[in-house]
Amino acid sequence: MAMASRAMYPLRAAGRHICLPSQNPAQCAARRWVVTTKPKPYPQSSTSSSSASRPPPSTPPRSYIKPTATSPASASPAARKPIPAVSGEPLPDAPAATTPTATTPSLNPSYAEASAAAASNGNPNGAPIDWASSYHGLGTLAFSPEASTILQARLDPEDIEVKPDGIIYLPEIKYRRILNTAFGPGGWGLAPRGELMVQDRLVTREYALVVHGRFVAQARGEQQYFSEDGVSTAAEGCKSNALMRCCKDLGIASELWDPRFIRKFMKEHAVQQWVEHLTTKKKKQIWLRKDDEVRYPFKKS
Repeated sequence: MAMASRAMYPLRAAGRHICLPSQNPAQCAARRWVVTTKPKPYPQSSTSSSSASRPPPSTPPRSYIKPTATSPASASPAARKPIPAVSGEPLPDAPAATTPTATTPSLNPSYAEASAAAASNGNPNGAPIDWASSYHGLGTLAFSPEASTILQARLDPEDIEVKPDGIIYLPEIKYRRILNTAFGPGGWGLAPRGELMVQDRLVTREYALVVHGRFVAQARGEQQYFSEDGVSTAAEGCKSNALMRCCKDLGIASELWDPRFIRKFMKEHAVQQWVEHLTTKKKKQIWLRKDDEVRYPFKKS
């Protein structure tokens, strides 16, 4: 009997792993992990005789998950995209094929490039230009629109001064400020066109206005002096006078030569005043701004 029992033991063990079609797969999975033998206690530690035996860790039963197949009908409408029919015509949203064309270079180069080209004309070997006699770059290129706007801007009446004889003028320092604003400091200069001519109480000299390496204008300046010690100061005034005359060609302060503007300005901003000379005691009428005062060597009479 004992031998028959031992012979049937492998069959019983194999039967525990067989899952019939009529049985639930979850029950079969649970049956596979059922422990039929009594677990053996762990041997007690030699250091602790009173510790209880610990059962071996058991693996939890595996859960059977039935795979679910996704049917084409359950897919979201956004995931399904219609496949266009194959035809010889392009799709409605497909861009039309374009043929690459060569880029046409601009026919109007920038002002900086054209100015550099104008400055190099006539000097292929890079030789310096003799501004005492050269007219290099004259009339080759117009200035940029930004510079032209600054040069031809209307004058502020507050900047205009009135001489005692009724001549209106713009101080020479304001011409320099306009040129510095339009071309930048160092972008322009006055080149002497001859020697300083010293005459009886008068000095004159010719100058050329050069902007960005190009001849722009030419004028002769003059200035009076009353002693030989004042020749150097008169020479500086002569240069400033030539600068103001050269700036006429650039349109700077062009109103000062407009008769209608002069009459309107004198009527609105100037007045005649009787004064007495402090040295000669002579009386006469002089012109001055309405917001100005009588200054030395005159006093109000």
